[in-house]
Amino acid sequence: MDLSISEEQSAIRDVISRFIENEYDFEKRMSIAEGDSAFDSDAYNFFVEQGFTAIPFSEEDGGLNGGPVETMLIMKEIGRGLVLEPYLENVILAGGVLKRLATDDQKSKWLSNIINGELQSTLAFTEPQSRFNLNDVATVAKDNGDKAIINGKKSFVLNGKEADIIIVPARTSGSQTEAEGISLFVVESDLPGISKNNYKTVDGHSASEITFKNVEINKDNLLGEIGKGYQTLESTIDDATLAVCAEATGIMKSLHDKTVEYSKNRVQFGLPIGGFQALQHRMVDTLMACEETESILLWALTTNQDDSSSLKKAISGLKYQIGIAGKHVGQEAVQLHGGMGISWELDIAHFFKRLSSIEILFGNADFHMKRFLTLSNN
Repeated sequence: MDLSISEEQSAIRDVISRFIENEYDFEKRMSIAEGDSAFDSDAYNFFVEQGFTAIPFSEEDGGLNGGPVETMLIMKEIGRGLVLEPYLENVILAGGVLKRLATDDQKSKWLSNIINGELQSTLAFTEPQSRFNLNDVATVAKDNGDKAIINGKKSFVLNGKEADIIIVPARTSGSQTEAEGISLFVVESDLPGISKNNYKTVDGHSASEITFKNVEINKDNLLGEIGKGYQTLESTIDDATLAVCAEATGIMKSLHDKTVEYSKNRVQFGLPIGGFQALQHRMVDTLMACEETESILLWALTTNQDDSSSLKKAISGLKYQIGIAGKHVGQEAVQLHGGMGISWELDIAHFFKRLSSIEILFGNADFHMKRFLTLSNN
C-alpha cells in the first residue's frame, strides 16, 4: 500500500510548517495564552486565507473536497506549533454537524460564514453529569408553537467565549440517557437567557460553562429531523477525536525530538547526557511509541470511511494509544529535562499540558478501550 502523500497534500503541510516557524513561535503562542483574548484573529485569518477552513467541505458547500488525510496534516502541524486558534471548534465540530445536517439555506447562513472566517462557532457536546457519554443529555428543548424553548447547562464548551453560534444537543423526547430523542439546534449566543462563565484551560485554550434559561429560538434553527441528532453527534465527535489524535502525534514527535536535542547539549559529569546508555534506551522507547502511534493513525485514516463500525473501532484504538503512549512520551520528556521540564518558560511543559488535555478530550483511554472491545465483540 502506498502511504505517501500527494504534492498538494505536501504543500498544505509545508505552508503551515513555514507559518509556525516564521510567525507562530513559542513566544507568540505564550503571548496569546496569557492574553485576554481566546486566540489571535490574524493567526486564525491565516488559516482562512490559505483555504484550510474550506478543506473538509464539499465544493457544493463552498469547500475544497478535502478528506481525513488533509485534516490530519493540518492537525499534526497545529500540534507541533501548539496552535491555540479554534480550527477544531469551528471546522471539525460545528462545521462537521452543519455539513451533515444543515439545509441549503442553513449552510448559506452559517456554514459559508464559518468557511470564510466571518463566524465563530462551536458544538456544546458536554454536560456536567455526562462525562464521556454523548447520549446523556439533560438540556431540554420544548415545543412552543413556531419557537423552541431551551433550558439546561453545557460544560467545557470549547471556543464558547468567542462563538457567535452554539450548536446545542437538547432532549426533545425520551429519558436523559436515551440516544433517541436528541435534537440539534443552532443557538445565537447573544440571545436573552444565555449566560457564560469563560475561563482559560490548563493548556492555554479557552472554554466556557454556558447556561440556557428559557432561551427562545426559531424552529428554523433545528438541524435535521427532530429527535434524530445522536448519530450525527457521534460521527462528528469521532471526526474530532481523529483530528485531536493527529494533533497529539505532532506533539509527541516534537517532545521526542526536543528531548533528543536537549540530551546532546546538556552536560553532566563532563559528558552530554545523551551519551549515557540508560538515557539512550529511554529515548528509543519514546521514539518507538511515536512510530507505533503514527502507524495506528494511518490505520484509522485508511479504514473505509463508509464502514461505520470498523472506523469507530480504529478511532477508539488510536485514542487509547494516544492516552497510553502520549503519557509515556510526555512524562519521559519532562523527566529527562529535569526541573525545568515543568517550568512555565519552557515549551516542554506546555506540550505536556496539551497532550494531557487531549488524553481526556472526547473520552479517555479507559473509555475507548471499553468501546473498542464492545465493537470487537459485535
